[in-house]
Amino acid sequence: MAIPHPKAVAAIFLTFTMAASLSGCFAPGNTPAAGSSADSRIKVAMLQPPRSGLNPLSDDAFKLSRWKTAETLIVLDALGDAQPSLSTAWKQLDGKTWRFELRAGVKFHDGTPLTAEQVAASLTAAASAKPRPRILDGVQLSVRTDGGDAVVVSTQTDDPLVPQRLSSPQLSILAASAYKPGGVVSPISAGTGPYVLASAEGTTSATLNRFADYWGEKAASSGVDVQYVPDGTARAAALRTGTADVVEAIPVGQVAQIKADLIHEVPMPRTNTLYLNTKTGAFADPSVRAAARTSIDRAAIVEHAYEGRADIAEGLLGPALHWAAQERQNATYIESLKKRAQAAPAGGRRIKLGTFTDRAELPEVAVQLEQQLEAAGFIVEQVVREYQHIESDALAGKFDAFILSRATVLDSGDPVAYMFSDFSCTGSFNISQFCDAEVDAALGRAASIPPGPERRSAIAAAEALILSKDAAVPLLHERVIQGESTGIRHVERDPRERALITSKTGIVG
Repeated sequence: MAIPHPKAVAAIFLTFTMAASLSGCFAPGNTPAAGSSADSRIKVAMLQPPRSGLNPLSDDAFKLSRWKTAETLIVLDALGDAQPSLSTAWKQLDGKTWRFELRAGVKFHDGTPLTAEQVAASLTAAASAKPRPRILDGVQLSVRTDGGDAVVVSTQTDDPLVPQRLSSPQLSILAASAYKPGGVVSPISAGTGPYVLASAEGTTSATLNRFADYWGEKAASSGVDVQYVPDGTARAAALRTGTADVVEAIPVGQVAQIKADLIHEVPMPRTNTLYLNTKTGAFADPSVRAAARTSIDRAAIVEHAYEGRADIAEGLLGPALHWAAQERQNATYIESLKKRAQAAPAGGRRIKLGTFTDRAELPEVAVQLEQQLEAAGFIVEQVVREYQHIESDALAGKFDAFILSRATVLDSGDPVAYMFSDFSCTGSFNISQFCDAEVDAALGRAASIPPGPERRSAIAAAEALILSKDAAVPLLHERVIQGESTGIRHVERDPRERALITSKTGIVG
């Protein structure tokens, strides 16, 4: 009889323990809705816990959207074009003003009706929040009612992307009961979607139940039970053992242990980028940033950390935006990159390299980068924590270099918002501490142009300028691996990470 290797025994024990632990998490306290069986509830293992108590004005809004509990006036189709949701029709009155007609017969989860007054109040709360939702970076937005069934949205400057902005989950429309004293916003029983957010247990779990008065197609499942499982091995174990029906972001290293029919690769507009601190430390010198850039072997990182399940980055925008590669053949784009600083010798400069554990591949990327940078002459100190414990330090500029997996069209379906947020002087997510008047002007020009070929060229020009300053080094474009059990149907595989569970999603058999 063969005796298992001690490491194999440990792995089996670890998997069993995690699966048992998750099973315990999904079962108690998640009583099915009356008249439904336990099997009709969907069990979801999500990658990251909430960072801001499910505040819909933060990135947590995307969880509310993926659970289909909070809705927006507009949704985007696969091409990024605006489509009706809580607004059924819209019209641009002039360059700065848009009128949106509201859907009739919509109720919030607390039983109150959707009104023009509440839509205006909800959007105004977002526009005046501190910090403001990322989708409103660089945008001054005001809202007023226009009769009982429409609102008028105005911006300080011409904004051709107002409908796209209103599709951001951070601008979800919530009931008056959501807005508490002190600026606190709670989405509990305050949305309009097919599922009511019934309870939220901090960074542990959330429970949603079918909303009987939903204005659209009623939910196929009686409810959704969510667990936050930052550990990638545990998420994979939950899928293998059937403890979860839907699992976000299966780590590449776990794929070989899972049946192929449970795995679905989704090309993502998500770029794994090395942000360089342009304000202080070694990388304040452009020639030292160039030294870092030229020392990096992207292909090796893709092969070793992602087992080839990613695309080597040629720019900030990946193959999910198919037009970006063509724009990079433009002569102006090529000339911009020729203006990059010449690389200086690293000369034993010490740098602090940060990343986080929530995306399982990133610590391995950090290892690869450390080796490559040290081979070029840098002395690297590596810092790896959970995201919730490292984000504030990254934004405060406490790292010389930071590895981030970043969605590039997360908010409006258009990359300008992401580029403003990360690379403009007033950006709210400017890890590179980057500020350049030429780049700001290029971003401003791109933002002023309506969607179409001219806007795409302007976006590419801004990308070339950012890369010419070496404020960031794009490493690779990810393909997210989503896990789905054999018993579940109609789970969304959304490159924008806005949708996951819908009215149609349900358990069969």
